[in-house]
Amino acid sequence: MAAIEARFGAALPIRLVLGGLRPAQTRPMREQDRAETRSHWEHVRDASGQPFDFAFFSREGFVYDTEPAARATVVMRRRGQEAGLAALKRLHRAFYAENRDVTDTQELTAIAAELGFDPETFRADFENAVEETRQDFAFSQGIGVRGFPTLVAGSGRDNRYALVTNGYQPPQPILGALESWMAAGCEV
Repeated sequence: MAAIEARFGAALPIRLVLGGLRPAQTRPMREQDRAETRSHWEHVRDASGQPFDFAFFSREGFVYDTEPAARATVVMRRRGQEAGLAALKRLHRAFYAENRDVTDTQELTAIAAELGFDPETFRADFENAVEETRQDFAFSQGIGVRGFPTLVAGSGRDNRYALVTNGYQPPQPILGALESWMAAGCEV
């Protein structure tokens, strides 16, 4: 995202939409879930250099539900896309690299406070953002997003979008695809 912003700036506005990787989970992770998730994390680490704290996998009874972190991001995104992207980046670091429990409202409130949000206001907004978060998930599903991260390009006016990448890619192929898309006269 930083490379896209650096290359295109305001010429290519970014709209952060949360997709709901594992929303509404209620069952604690089983050993099989841990092994599958760890495999994904190792792949992401190797491909991207993203740091991970693998102590996460020693948690007992953890319910891996991404809805609370997505909802927190939606609340912080209300200050603008830049704030939303900063929130997403901070929540990712907190969860993946620092092993913080981003399913816990108190933990999410503390992270929001780190980003300059008033804790009481954040908590109230968080409790009232369920439907807004579901709308993000529905939008993502409606345009065919099935994996994360996904980057699509489009104006949003006619609900036509072009898939740029589904899954992590280094910046250069993504920048090239976006340059081609913009050179073809596609509107943003």
